[in-house]
Amino acid sequence: MRNVILIGFMGSGKTTVGLRLSYRLRRPVIDTDKEIEREEKRTISDIFAADGESYFRDRETSCLRKLLQSKECRIISVGGGLPLREENRRLLHKLGQVFYLKASAETIYERVKHDTARPLLQGDDPQGKISRMLAERDGCYAAAADVTIDVNGKDFEHILDEIEAQADQA
Repeated sequence: MRNVILIGFMGSGKTTVGLRLSYRLRRPVIDTDKEIEREEKRTISDIFAADGESYFRDRETSCLRKLLQSKECRIISVGGGLPLREENRRLLHKLGQVFYLKASAETIYERVKHDTARPLLQGDDPQGKISRMLAERDGCYAAAADVTIDVNGKDFEHILDEIEAQADQA
């Protein structure tokens, strides 16, 4: 099997699915956001505050290039904004098979509404913000994906079964 790459909006389940899939397939899992935080020795929020979004997006691209150098088969979970950059979508396809965990704005809101660590949710109308951002990003996610998995109303075992059934055996 090639690398299995999980993309989608925040709250779509990338981290949880990645960890569970790692156990199921007996492969290491890497989260690009966590990898960037480890290398930078600071949080994503701190990176955004100090250096801006453009710098962070450059770090995402750099992280993908480093992952391309490895021969190890992994489960790779990427930040919600990573597929927005066209170069990153090309790199994702080179890196492995890309699964878009597609969730509705309602599902995402229900999953993350109590998470105070997500800046998007602070302020007025977080559900409206989620809906607008999801609408803007969906085309990029779809363009980056080899397989789209609708995660609405599904438990994690069902999602894992779907990914495993559709994963390349290369």
